[in-house]
Amino acid sequence: MQAKPGFAAGESDDMRLTMADGLALYVRDWPLADARGAVLLVHGLGEHSGRYQALADWFRRHGYAVRGYDHRGHGRSPGARGALTHDDDLLSDLATVYRHYADAAAHAPLLLGHSMGGLVALRTVLDGRLSTPALVLSSPALRAHSPRWLQRLAHGLARVVPNLPLHNGLPASATSHDPAVVGAYQMDALRTARITPRLADFIFRAGPACIADAGHLDVPTLLLAAGSDKLVDPSGSRAFAAGARATGRLTARFFDTLYHELFNEAEPGRSQVLKQLDDWLSQTRL
Repeated sequence: MQAKPGFAAGESDDMRLTMADGLALYVRDWPLADARGAVLLVHGLGEHSGRYQALADWFRRHGYAVRGYDHRGHGRSPGARGALTHDDDLLSDLATVYRHYADAAAHAPLLLGHSMGGLVALRTVLDGRLSTPALVLSSPALRAHSPRWLQRLAHGLARVVPNLPLHNGLPASATSHDPAVVGAYQMDALRTARITPRLADFIFRAGPACIADAGHLDVPTLLLAAGSDKLVDPSGSRAFAAGARATGRLTARFFDTLYHELFNEAEPGRSQVLKQLDDWLSQTRL
């Protein structure tokens, strides 16, 4: 029997939102009275919404209420670490969280996804699972550095041992040029280095599918990509930008020397990224 989505009260502005399969995801709110808009943040692989405090503060200073949530198997949400029950769990979860936020917010939320979260946000929008006024993609995981043989292996393992716990192999030192960011990431007790074949296979397949569907983009979108990204292959963002160019919906900005976590980069890189975001929000009138 499917559970009806709904919040259970938690401490402060933290809540739980129940998915259709009964799993209660952890939701974090950064509310703002008389906000001009709203933002839903979608985090990346192995991390959690609590790492977005600084970005939420930036949005609130610019007049936006903010909400984030922890993917199943991540952060404070339940579930085996880095595991999925169904291939599209992350997509259906995002659609549920977004609809609940949109129903409660005074403004339809724009969607901001980072890394795997960018992939999930983009795939959910391209599939028509939700309708958002705008989309921001930060270092989206549209193409992996992983060799093809490893991707084929993940696909095969996903069929026989879908939730086998494996190490994700992501180098913490390549998240940012800021040593404080790297240190905090390494010491974060809520971070997980686990991934399972089913989740890896989802990422490996969904990225190329998004690139193939780039010409169908119909939402104002800002793509921010790190040219020196060692966690995801930035050529995937370039391929998507080329495919989406004819739609007139995409603004792409590439930062050749920056690392993966653009919003957590060392200065002056971080401010340069936020300036591009601010300019785009103003031009898009959001």
